[in-house]
Amino acid sequence: MRYLLPLGAFIVLVIFLGIGLKLDPKEVPSPLIGKPAPQFSLPQLHAPEQNFSPEQMKGKVWLLNVWASWCVSCREEHIHLSEFARTGIVEVVGLNYKDEPEDAKKWLSLLGNPYLLSISDKEGKAGLDWGVYGVPETFVIDKKGVIRHKQTGPVNPEILQNVILPLVQTLNGEAS
Repeated sequence: MRYLLPLGAFIVLVIFLGIGLKLDPKEVPSPLIGKPAPQFSLPQLHAPEQNFSPEQMKGKVWLLNVWASWCVSCREEHIHLSEFARTGIVEVVGLNYKDEPEDAKKWLSLLGNPYLLSISDKEGKAGLDWGVYGVPETFVIDKKGVIRHKQTGPVNPEILQNVILPLVQTLNGEAS
């Protein structure tokens, strides 16, 4: 009898652990969806004397792609993001996260630059405000500066075609 309570507690713990292991961390919803994008003012990677703020994008639908030269998954998504950016459907701003500016510039020079501009978040403070817990992450921001979608992990052609493109078209008031 005295073993039933610990055994019951152990069984409940195993059940919760089993459920937790089946969850996909990429599907954790961002508390920022539907809220104004956090503000920052950071130096541009290629023009550090000029700062960029999300406020400058008001009136446009745009993407913020968080990336780093040390990020293996960023390299994986880069070709797809570059192809998507070349369509001109939406402007893509890069947030270079916890990276050395020279390393980031070399990486873009080597792989191509899909960004309207990249900003340098060397300390990672803006990334924290945006709820970034890993790179890459991509946010869709509407014309009013409200975050409408967060993609955790690398974008791929399916995500771009089936999730991001239709959302961008809807936010721009275009027929799908």
